[in-house]
Amino acid sequence: MLPFKLIYSDEYDLNLGAHVFPSEKYRLIHDRLLGEGLAGPDDFLAPQPAADEDVLRVHSQEYFRKLKTGTLSREEIIRLEVPYSKELVRAAWLAAGGSILAGKRALEDGWAANIGGGFHHACADHGEGFCVLHDVAIAIRRLQFDGAIERAMVVDTDVHQGNGTAAIFGGDGDVFTLSIHQERNYPYPKPPSTIDINLPDGAGDEDYVAILEKHLHRAFHDFSPQILFYVAGADPYREDQLGGLALTIEGLARRDALVFDYAKRNGVPAAMTLAGGYARRVEDTVKIHIGTILAMRDAAQQAVAGSKSR
Repeated sequence: MLPFKLIYSDEYDLNLGAHVFPSEKYRLIHDRLLGEGLAGPDDFLAPQPAADEDVLRVHSQEYFRKLKTGTLSREEIIRLEVPYSKELVRAAWLAAGGSILAGKRALEDGWAANIGGGFHHACADHGEGFCVLHDVAIAIRRLQFDGAIERAMVVDTDVHQGNGTAAIFGGDGDVFTLSIHQERNYPYPKPPSTIDINLPDGAGDEDYVAILEKHLHRAFHDFSPQILFYVAGADPYREDQLGGLALTIEGLARRDALVFDYAKRNGVPAAMTLAGGYARRVEDTVKIHIGTILAMRDAAQQAVAGSKSR
């Protein structure tokens, strides 16, 4: 039914209960896509956990060992902001495997989406801000190791700067990182991305889309990626509990369409991860994330129509 594959596991849901991070959103997205006939069972692929050697291409031996053995310090667990458990570790490895699979399928089919992942605050030697492993970095390093790509671009539209992405790829000329985020918000400090777009509090649809388009134009002018990883946060939404921007659901849809249009026009395969979203009503977060998937569907269909018309 969809012109690309969706990567999903029931184990993405950590069952955190009354926690600001709504991990049940992954299951709700999956169920709603099926229930509303937007996707069929054959559109979904189940990920395998990332191989340990793939995780170690990004994360330090010491941090890896602590995660595997349950020996994180109290301070390290507090920094994660989610309770440590074996289920958390398995979910993190699955999300990384999901982003690897999304990258591989995007290279094959042009498009793919991981209903999970986007854990852009995870750094080489620690996790933070609900992020245990940096799944996108792990996917990029695996694709590079396989010789499938040399150059990748990460476009991050989460309301929070992708500090883990910036730190992991800092000084790496083969990975271009663009982050558009609220300046006066977590994290502090913000290590430099290739392009950082620091937005003022309360920025809305028109300013956001215009600024993003300007910088996407510059990014694709300056760099020729062989794959785009889109970290599509739902938290620039005006009713997000952890954000201070003012985008509407319609504005977020325009944002997504813009990113995918740049991938389509430049002939770059796109792999998407869903990243953050903390709306007061979890139904709004789910709607925004589904909107991103539908924006990818529309771009993929347009790409097929355009190729047939040539």
